[in-house]
Amino acid sequence: MGGLAFVAVAAWWNHPQDRKSFGCSDFAPSSVCAAGTGLVQTMNGVDSAFITPDRLPPKGVPGAIDPAVTQENIDRTICRPGYARSARPAYAITGPYKRRLMDQQHPGQSMADYELDHLIPISIGGAPFNERDLWLQPRKGRANAKDKNDLAYVLWRLVCRHEVPLATAQKAISENWIAAYQTYATPQNIAKYHFRHGNEVVAGSSTK
Repeated sequence: MGGLAFVAVAAWWNHPQDRKSFGCSDFAPSSVCAAGTGLVQTMNGVDSAFITPDRLPPKGVPGAIDPAVTQENIDRTICRPGYARSARPAYAITGPYKRRLMDQQHPGQSMADYELDHLIPISIGGAPFNERDLWLQPRKGRANAKDKNDLAYVLWRLVCRHEVPLATAQKAISENWIAAYQTYATPQNIAKYHFRHGNEVVAGSSTK
């Protein structure tokens, strides 16, 4: 039933058809796959059949990377303590953009209910400010912003431990972050890296 549920999610996802859900054989190394054996189509114990379209970014947000961050320099850039915080644009820049998106997409709703999220987090080389990487992500409900921050943190740790290539992590989270969550953000990986929910400063995904 879980597999059918994920097919249903993929059916309404409005990204290009060449985007696919993926598993361990496509992206994750054996060490990560071992931790994720028996992947389930759930997030926080909720069947993904109940995940709604707003849990994935719109078609115009495919993700964008910072060309200054490469596999060769990750130890001097994204893996350096404080990098994501220093690279994140000021609220004076992101605030008005978030308000414009709210007015266009969720008129009358509270800005506090959404995060202006970097689809490819700054912490794994996402562009600090590029409209192709920014979208409004719900803070509440299933597959929410906190879940994606979990994933961003785990991917950051895996990349900086040189267990997952930078480009692999970027592709996984931008093509379908929910599928990437099911592959990488296993309970074992979250426990291993001692992730604290809401640690957006480390994850480098949210701009509030």
